[in-house]
Amino acid sequence: MKNPIKGIASSPRAMELAIGYMLRVGVLTACAICLVGGVLYVVRYGGTQADFSTFEGAPPMYRSLSGIWMGLKALEPLAIVQTGVVVLLATPVLRVLFSIFAFLFERDYLYVAITCIVFAIILLNMLGGVVG
Repeated sequence: MKNPIKGIASSPRAMELAIGYMLRVGVLTACAICLVGGVLYVVRYGGTQADFSTFEGAPPMYRSLSGIWMGLKALEPLAIVQTGVVVLLATPVLRVLFSIFAFLFERDYLYVAITCIVFAIILLNMLGGVVG
């Protein structure tokens, strides 16, 4: 079986193209998900009066992955929009993770170490936001 990452890691240009493609797909997917959620929201709640006197943000139930998942199962528009936001936030994280493997296949261990440190910082900040 042919290893797709090895072909990507064969040249820096191929890796740049793959990363660019991954970022484009992630952003476009997130936009499409948000658009579907937005259209559903307008269809379902478009006739209600909006109150702009205070900003409330996302409801508490949609501030966790489990809450978003429950909302997705019920096809709640806000949960769908939040899923788009999660996909958008996950896109650069996946790019860093992909880069680790690409640098490993290039045997560029300095960049593997640097990218692992970046990935660890991202994960610690994400966990710090959940825990703290």
